[in-house]
Amino acid sequence: MQFGVGCGYINKLDFVVNAENLGFDFAWFPDTHLIRSNIWATMAAAALQTKTLRLGSGLAIPGLRLAPVAANGIATINRLAPGRCFFGAGTGNTAMRSMGQKPMKVKEFETYLRTVKSLLAGEEVDYKLNGTSHPIKFQSLELGYINIEQYIPLMVGAFGPKAQALAGEIGDGLITGIPRGGSIPSALTNVKRGLKKAGRSGDHFQTYALVNMLMLEKGETLRSDRVIELIGPSIMANVHYLVDFVAETGNSPPDYVMPIWDEYMEYHMAKQAETRQQEMHAAHYSHLGPDEARFITPEMIKNFCIAGHPEEIIEQLETLEKQGLDAIVFNTPVDTMFQQIEDFSKKVISRIKN
Repeated sequence: MQFGVGCGYINKLDFVVNAENLGFDFAWFPDTHLIRSNIWATMAAAALQTKTLRLGSGLAIPGLRLAPVAANGIATINRLAPGRCFFGAGTGNTAMRSMGQKPMKVKEFETYLRTVKSLLAGEEVDYKLNGTSHPIKFQSLELGYINIEQYIPLMVGAFGPKAQALAGEIGDGLITGIPRGGSIPSALTNVKRGLKKAGRSGDHFQTYALVNMLMLEKGETLRSDRVIELIGPSIMANVHYLVDFVAETGNSPPDYVMPIWDEYMEYHMAKQAETRQQEMHAAHYSHLGPDEARFITPEMIKNFCIAGHPEEIIEQLETLEKQGLDAIVFNTPVDTMFQQIEDFSKKVISRIKN
């Protein structure tokens, strides 16, 4: 099992350096431009301050930039941190919805990913833009402005069956989420469909998951104030996602969110319609919104999180690894981010890797 951290703050890069020193394997950087630092600037600064940590976009959002621009972005970081980079991309949830826009459709997403993949392989592609198509490729590579000599893995962010199958068809790996991306076995069943379609073996395919992590202290329960403050932002980020998902698809909410669904929707719909969407996503993974602590119940924590004392977390991670999960990453509230990764390193990573 590999372990990663997420960091969207250019003023918190010592957090990434600390993660490297604590034995974490990788760091990823979100592309949520209205609530986080610029992804490429933050990743570039991190590349210059780390030596072994793998760095990647988690996740780059196609709706925010052209495919050739995204390919240039990760290839530029690969020039600063040769061989330590991966490109993760997703259709866009928070980044797009915070602007009142919807995520990209899977078919468009596929075209985008294939363009990025081809350019990073040094190939020429027919690129369509504004109604016309022209052949493009990176030029003047002898100037060293990017690095595509060291391979950059393509990680496909996917929570639904179609996108997960796409990861198997064209990606080097899958980035999913627990629980909203389904179980690891079900996600990998979808991946295998894509692998079969493309005639690929999947021998080196990697599966990453964004998880909600809660490590209890001795004698602590799921009702303590510290627990609610610690895990609340991660749970509510998932609830916010489901609000949009249900509204757009007409599907019923999944069982794991039902304990609070009606009450939360009443709370959400009471906000002003003009700013409701923006307000819902403003606290994304960083803090609880006003009056949201009441939704963080023990039942919700169990439904949404890898939770427990260190030995219980290790047992859960070992089960996930047997199911085919290769790596986890978790986000942390800003106020406790340093302490959380230090505790996790000492009490979990050191025991698993030793």
